[in-house]
Amino acid sequence: MENLLRKAVQIKKQFFINKLIQSGVYKKNNRHLYEWTLSELEREYKQIKQENKKLILK
Repeated sequence: MENLLRKAVQIKKQFFINKLIQSGVYKKNNRHLYEWTLSELEREYKQIKQENKKLILK
């Protein structure tokens, strides 16, 4: 069970890393994306997604 949860977290982290890289984010505050926690990645992804929505609606 523990390995399954760890794998699921890694898959989700990789998803957010890929999306952030596609958006042009590679590093922030001198930290590479792979150093971020899942929560940090998800927060940054949601923020960028929200900003892009605002740009599209203008």
